[in-house]
Amino acid sequence: MVTQLKTSLFQDLRDYFIITVGLMLYAFAFTCFMLPWEITTGGLAGAGAVIFYAIGFPVQYTFFLVNIILLIIAVKVLGWRFCVKTIYAVFMLTFLLGITQEVMTEWARVEPGLFRSINPRSGLPLIVPDNAFMSCIIGAAIEGIGIGIVFLSNGSTGGTDIIASIINKYKDVTLGQMMMLCDLIIISSSICLPTGSVDKLLYGYCTLVITNLMIDYVVDRGRQSVQFLIFSRRYDEIAAAINATHRGVTVLNGQGWYTKQERKVLVVLAKKRESTNIFRIIQSIDPAAFVSQSKVIGVFGEGFDRIKVKGEKTVPKVDSQVEDTATP
Repeated sequence: MVTQLKTSLFQDLRDYFIITVGLMLYAFAFTCFMLPWEITTGGLAGAGAVIFYAIGFPVQYTFFLVNIILLIIAVKVLGWRFCVKTIYAVFMLTFLLGITQEVMTEWARVEPGLFRSINPRSGLPLIVPDNAFMSCIIGAAIEGIGIGIVFLSNGSTGGTDIIASIINKYKDVTLGQMMMLCDLIIISSSICLPTGSVDKLLYGYCTLVITNLMIDYVVDRGRQSVQFLIFSRRYDEIAAAINATHRGVTVLNGQGWYTKQERKVLVVLAKKRESTNIFRIIQSIDPAAFVSQSKVIGVFGEGFDRIKVKGEKTVPKVDSQVEDTATP
């Protein structure tokens, strides 16, 4: 029991550390590559940017205030379990957005010769001067990597994620569809700004596409799984060694067709990053073992991903006799 609690605590601390790293990447990309060029991104940070471009109200304050309202609704609708890491991410990202803007503004003020161009309205330096599109691509890629890292640790940046999750609970639409719709509305609203233009609108759409592609890439790479089929006379030692790494092993009964001898086959499902360690275990115990490794599209269950598809609602069957008597 104590060991399980320690493992759970270590896992939670690890998740929060990784979420923080992802949020730092997002705050850096948003502040250094998007805000100086006044490019609108998706999410509540993008909505905050629209307000910032229009009236100068700080992005982090809009992000925080709207998220607090959404979180109050989410706690009632979705429960505390969904919101714990989201609450942490909202507070942390609010802090990081504020501190990165202060650092970059102060840096530009103290070392003006270090940057060729500075946005006069925000005081933020243009890291990539004279090339808004390159700034858009770099910023969107880093944003996508950051959000993908957050998602890998079962975290959330709040905002449109909360809206999509609430709607998804009552309507048969996917989270991706709802998040894309919300982001399109936010980015499209930037054309109504006094400083809005078609090229900045297109940059915003490019940002949305690149960010989503990078999120999918990071999440897919982080969650790739493999399947091992291990044939060895020392199967029991190999199974015990693999099981000691907290990875499950299934033993199947097999028979060699040529020799007609009974054989034991080990089946192991693991993360791709664990492959090297499993090969080392097999090599150290039985170098002559026959091993088959293959990629799997998805693994769902304990230690892997959760099944997120909603179950079909069962319609109670109507007794045929009752139905007949009710029919005129």
